[in-house]
Amino acid sequence: MNIRIYYEDTDCGGVVYYANYLKYFERARTHYLEGHGYSVAELIEQGTEFRVTHTEVAYKSAAKYGDDLQVETRLSANRRISLTFSHVIRERNAHRVVVEGSATLVAVNSQGTVKRLSPELLKGLGLQQK
Repeated sequence: MNIRIYYEDTDCGGVVYYANYLKYFERARTHYLEGHGYSVAELIEQGTEFRVTHTEVAYKSAAKYGDDLQVETRLSANRRISLTFSHVIRERNAHRVVVEGSATLVAVNSQGTVKRLSPELLKGLGLQQK
């Protein structure tokens, strides 16, 4: 997934505000799910929501206004109730690593109670239930 950095993404020093990378991770996860045929809205309608329970971010270099970034996302772990997505954000032209990180999301029902991921969802994402 590609992201163009606009002025609104930056801090007073002209670099991407650190918390915005979490937004980019969120967009990339949605894009990843859509690429595997899953709409977040449809999952919610079917009774599966996700909550972030853990995230890690390692800042490697600064991204600035006007940069074009590429976010690489993959599923790095799955459990019966959660998925962990790993992300690498690079400057698109120079391939310079800007940020590496991950986010673990737990599956819940519409009342917020933890639930198991369906075998169909895991299979659709190319995973086997552990």
